[in-house]
This record gives sequence, C-alpha cells and structure tokens, in this order.
Amino acid sequence: MTLLWRPAYVAIGSNLNHPQARVHEAFERLATLPATLSVLRSRLYRTRPMGPQDQPDFVNAAAGLLTRLTARQVLEGLLQIEAAMGRNRQERWGPRVIDLDLVWMLGESIEEPGLTLPHPGVSTRNFVLYPLSDIAPTLVIPGHGKVLELLHAAGDDGISVLG
Repeated sequence: MTLLWRPAYVAIGSNLNHPQARVHEAFERLATLPATLSVLRSRLYRTRPMGPQDQPDFVNAAAGLLTRLTARQVLEGLLQIEAAMGRNRQERWGPRVIDLDLVWMLGESIEEPGLTLPHPGVSTRNFVLYPLSDIAPTLVIPGHGKVLELLHAAGDDGISVLG
C-alpha cells in the first residue's frame, strides 16, 4: 500500500546558540526527512519566552511539509533532528537550541503517549500561529478553527517579525 502525500505543519523555535541560524538549519534538516518534501517556510519572528522569563527571546518559524510518512514517523524524524542539533530536554519551557513540534497533519487526529494532534497549544500560542499564518492562513485546525481567526484571538503581545 502506498501512502498518499499529505500536508504536515511544524513549529520551529530556538533561543540559544545563534537562534536565527538554528532555525535556518532546522529548515534545511526538515528537507532531508525521508518521503518528505519541504514546501513552505514562514518568516522568522522574535517572541518572548513562554514560562520562565529569565532566558533569551525566541526565534520562531513554521514549515509546511508534504509527506508520505505517518504522524509518528514525522515525530520520530523531528526528535532525531533535535538530538542531532544538540537539544537537551531538561527544563520544561526552558531555553533550547531547537524545538520542533508537529502541530497538525492532514487526516491525523491523534491522542496517544508522546503524540497529540492537533498539538494542544496550537490554537492559543501566537508564536505558533503567526508563523503558521504566513504559510497556511486558511488552514482549519480541527476542533479550533481557521489559523487566521485563531491568530486574531491570540493577539500580538510579545511578538515581532525579524528583519
């Protein structure tokens, strides 16, 4: 059985070790996932950290992929990229060299250990919604609504486009 090509959306964030460069590196690494095409890239955004404020601001972006992988396979690929880039998962919402979150994948409403789609925070986090609106403003997140409508509700506090 051949799996169909399906859109998948990945939120990208970094606030350590030259964050803009790390986000660009993540875009490049996403393009190397098997059975996956990297199709869309958002602008880069500077955002205040969620959680502890005694850390540098984040650089956030979003990528739009077309993939034949399952959601679990995409997630495993994202975790491998994070590990290769030096991600150390110790402090929740703490500083990080890279953070890759699968936020939605067409046809994949999932709730299982380690993987929930749509991502639980996608509908309220402006640092996810602004980049996502660059590449998929009319995307409907099941159970939440259109990205553009969610973005307006989330507001623009603490977020700005990087030049």
